[in-house]
Amino acid sequence: MGIISRTKITAIGAYLPEKRLTNHDLEKMVDTSDEWITRRTGVRERRIAGEEEYSSTLAIKAVENLIEKNNLELDDPDMLIVTTFTPDHLTPSVAALVQGYFSFTETGTMDLNSACTGFVYGLSVADALITTGHCNKVLLIAAESVSRIVDYTDRTTCVLFGDGAAAFLLERNETEGCVLASYFTSDGSLAGYATCSNLSRKINGKLLEKERLFQQDGRLLYEYVVKNIPSGVNNILEKSGMTLNDIDWFVPHSANTRMIEAICKRLDFPMEKTLMSNQMYGNTSSATIPLAVWLGVEEGKVQPGDRLLLYGFGAGLTHGGIIVQL
Repeated sequence: MGIISRTKITAIGAYLPEKRLTNHDLEKMVDTSDEWITRRTGVRERRIAGEEEYSSTLAIKAVENLIEKNNLELDDPDMLIVTTFTPDHLTPSVAALVQGYFSFTETGTMDLNSACTGFVYGLSVADALITTGHCNKVLLIAAESVSRIVDYTDRTTCVLFGDGAAAFLLERNETEGCVLASYFTSDGSLAGYATCSNLSRKINGKLLEKERLFQQDGRLLYEYVVKNIPSGVNNILEKSGMTLNDIDWFVPHSANTRMIEAICKRLDFPMEKTLMSNQMYGNTSSATIPLAVWLGVEEGKVQPGDRLLLYGFGAGLTHGGIIVQL
């Protein structure tokens, strides 16, 4: 028998910046249209961080929402994990900035960067820390300010992304916990197809033209995801001894609605049992999955006891998933 999870999700919070960037706004910025964006991506609008808002700001406000909505007095967590590929700084970590804001003591901090797969990695790490007895309480936050690295002259990329954050409180439970299975893999040979340079680099003696801006080969990534994610989902189901009939909600990374439709078609899984967050918030990288769960709970779709298959995929190229029972 494998190790039994001792982790329970005890509270969820989220924060979305006030500024909205609609498809009609983008029509004035690049050669695009609301019809083209909606048909190709499913995104209608996205939230954009304000001038004084960074990933740490979004993370802090998501934790404040978690505390307020759940009427908590949040004592010091043993570990604070932030998943992000858009940190405020190379160092200090976003997690350290959040810890400092709340004046937590005896709290470890770490940032985890696995791009859009980050949240499921973070959830797996948090579960391992709790189940092995190293921690009793972990605060896990996905926070992304992707708008700060988007190239708003590239119409194929800028229409996709938005900013946001979600926070999960995970606590030790002496009976069986929520994590039922996990699966992770990567293909670093394709890493160059989704990049954002952080340091000055030269190619053939010339500086990269779009240094510090996110660039991706959307077509290649689409083809890779549609081909490989269904097999990844089947791998995690095989590890768990379950089938898709045992899953109440599929929660993939909300990169692109058309991509998710293609995945669900290959899996023969209904879209009406699939949770996404990109229609009104865009692709918020590691935050799309927890925001979709938060939305599902807020809308009364997700109920205690439901089984959710969370599956992320993104730059690296990384992908992986985790099955949880709330």
